[in-house]
Amino acid sequence: MVSLTEAREAPERQLWDEIGKIHAGMLGIQGSHTHFQPMSPNADYKTSTIWFYTKTDTDLVQSIGTGSRAHFCVVGKDHDYHACLSGRIEVRADRDKIDEYWSAVTAAWYEHGKDDPLLTMLALRVDDAEIWASTDSTLKFGWEVAKANLNDEKVPEVGVKQHLTFPQY
Repeated sequence: MVSLTEAREAPERQLWDEIGKIHAGMLGIQGSHTHFQPMSPNADYKTSTIWFYTKTDTDLVQSIGTGSRAHFCVVGKDHDYHACLSGRIEVRADRDKIDEYWSAVTAAWYEHGKDDPLLTMLALRVDDAEIWASTDSTLKFGWEVAKANLNDEKVPEVGVKQHLTFPQY
């Protein structure tokens, strides 16, 4: 269950914690004609960067050019947290990052392991995000909807929305 208090008071920390709990989100390149696709994030909150393993011959990699921007959309595992992050994305065959995030799950996708000639990484340097944290209480949700229906000027209060900006390193 997501904490609405944390969404109000420490939304950046909560965002990185939630990203750490998911197996995949949807990544898309702004302005390209490719669809968003599921990608497994490896977050470096200290530099506001999300790293993704991929292959150099994918449509996603082919659509990234100098100065490209991307969006990464997250749905929390309990479906009470949503986020959309954006920033500059680049293809980076960073050996240190490949080693840092490597796992048995990742290895299953690359025939030659860390030495696979198609292996590369994407670095999404997040500079902007919006989060939505909502209650998972059906009682609170029902109460808020009932109150809103009794008052034309009232909107149900069932969550928190925050806009975040991140420094660039």
